[in-house]
Amino acid sequence: MKKIISLSAITLTILVCMSFKGKKEGWVSLFDGKTLNGWKVGDNASTFRVDSGMIIVNGNTAHLFYDGDINNHVFKNFEFKAHVMTLPGSNSGIYFHTEFQQGGWPEKGYEVQVNNSHTDWKRTGSLYNVVDVKEKYIQDNVWYTEYIKVEGKRVIIKLNNIVVVDYTEPENPLRSKDEAGRVISSGTFALQGHDPKSKVYFKDIMVKPLP
Repeated sequence: MKKIISLSAITLTILVCMSFKGKKEGWVSLFDGKTLNGWKVGDNASTFRVDSGMIIVNGNTAHLFYDGDINNHVFKNFEFKAHVMTLPGSNSGIYFHTEFQQGGWPEKGYEVQVNNSHTDWKRTGSLYNVVDVKEKYIQDNVWYTEYIKVEGKRVIIKLNNIVVVDYTEPENPLRSKDEAGRVISSGTFALQGHDPKSKVYFKDIMVKPLP
């Protein structure tokens, strides 16, 4: 009888573990919580530091690009999510389909806005300068989840599971000369350091590559 109970308990544990694994299947961490290994920054590298499992962004304009082994840091179709917290007056962003630049604002890829109270009216969740969100969905000093899904030409952005952008890029999108690279393609992710007065925290940065 004891052996039967023991085997049943083991079987139940295995089933629970398999179920849990299934829920997590496909999601991979881009940040080890301790270092910036797998990430690359050009100018003003001191804008980014790691503490207590978080990437802390505060300093002169800079961009931190994922440069690690996952998918050889090239993503086309994917789901991305991160926990984010802003301090009052802060501005940042999450780029996708971008590529490393030594300095300046990334010329390639889209920016998903992180801004709950900065003077720029384009709020968190905006697909910057393409589908801009005026509503404030998130408060400062509170952790929230920012989610991005790209599949084909469609981009979905969620804040705490609320869809704030559902955009399908047209065949020939109209872009200014300065934003010619703001189109669906493929590439890596980048976190933005906007200005010395902005302070933003990122953690639990995950990606799920899609076919």
